[in-house]
Amino acid sequence: DVMTDKTLTRMDLSEAIFREVGLSRNDAAQLVESVLGHMSDALVRGEQVKISSFGTFSVRDKTARVGRNPKTGEEVPINPRRVLTFRPSHLMKDRVA
Repeated sequence: DVMTDKTLTRMDLSEAIFREVGLSRNDAAQLVESVLGHMSDALVRGEQVKISSFGTFSVRDKTARVGRNPKTGEEVPINPRRVLTFRPSHLMKDRVA
């Protein structure tokens, strides 16, 4: 099983919904936008997004710390920031493995 350079896009998702669910292309595209919008809004509010048997998206606050430039060894301050993480479910891990 070879890794491909293929990327699944919003367009691919709405096309699949159009074909498999029978919504119109327009409704399928709106559905995808709506789902992604709800997920994004929740993450912006700092909520977790848990899709069972898929995985969990969450936002973590990282504190300020001192990093190092690997080329020069010079210490560089890294500002506090929020990062988005994804933890796949066990089912997803098993499917991907």
